[in-house]
Amino acid sequence: MRAVVWTAYGPPDVLQLREVEIPEPNDGEILIRVHASTVTAGDCEMRGLKLPLMISLPMRLYVGIRRPKRMNILGQEFAGAIEAVGKDVRRFHEGDEVFGISGFKAGGYAEYMCRPEHPKGMEGVLTTKPVNISLEKAAAISLGGMESLHYLQKANIQIGQKVLIIGAGGSIGTMGVQLAKHFGAVVTAIDSTSKLDMLRSIGSDDVIDYTREDFTRNGERYDVIFDVVGKTPIARGMRALSNTGIYLMANPRISKILRGRMASSVTNKKIVFGNTVYSTERLDDLKKLIEEGALRVVIDRTFPLEQTAEAHKYVETGQKAGNVIITVRETHK
Repeated sequence: MRAVVWTAYGPPDVLQLREVEIPEPNDGEILIRVHASTVTAGDCEMRGLKLPLMISLPMRLYVGIRRPKRMNILGQEFAGAIEAVGKDVRRFHEGDEVFGISGFKAGGYAEYMCRPEHPKGMEGVLTTKPVNISLEKAAAISLGGMESLHYLQKANIQIGQKVLIIGAGGSIGTMGVQLAKHFGAVVTAIDSTSKLDMLRSIGSDDVIDYTREDFTRNGERYDVIFDVVGKTPIARGMRALSNTGIYLMANPRISKILRGRMASSVTNKKIVFGNTVYSTERLDDLKKLIEEGALRVVIDRTFPLEQTAEAHKYVETGQKAGNVIITVRETHK
């Protein structure tokens, strides 16, 4: 089968298209014929190991000290059809169309991958595809959807509350805007100029161009701030909260967590961070919302498997609006 192999830690060109053996499902596993995957900022960070030391060191120990060994095919998100099932598999059948996230195993940049019928821990999660969207769009649901749902549920958003989403134009942010609207919030989205029309189209009540306006200085106060990118100084960000507001940090550094805790300890403002819990229940919730028309997947660009390195280069420009798709095989709606 064709696969894009992660040959070393480094720039996008370390991703090489090669022929590798098709995996065989063990007992309790399914073999998926992959139709589509995605390129996220996380995929790019992992490829180059551009991560905080507390994350990059254990990752290197797990994957390989000098080069990737234990995991050499990236691609966290996937969608495809089940080609074969291992012994004792009951939940899925041959031909079922599925989507999900593969956790630390990754593997989406290949024509076939094996996944446990019932993933545990960091093995990710999967379920059957929404009936009303393509496999390409289904591939882009899991990471952004579950990250956003995880944090926004912690905020317990009430109808009419004001929610600000920083970095709203990516895979997490575009889902976050729509979920916050679904919960009844008045949503303001922050991103660059080129993404503002798209953010309005998915329901943002107001938009802020961060290249022209500093939201911490405009006098507005928000009940919830969802910081997707983690680049706003925490003290300034928390000043834009209401007196009992909640600050959600999706990608915090240790220093920001410590400063946030110090600030929240002397006020009624709350700071929330931590790892997202991936679950079948949460993924099925997203699937239901998509089938009901409450959520839609935003796709920026699509690249064929052989151009995966180019897709990584594009994502690293920071211009991605929504999701970037890797088409592994030609798909149908």
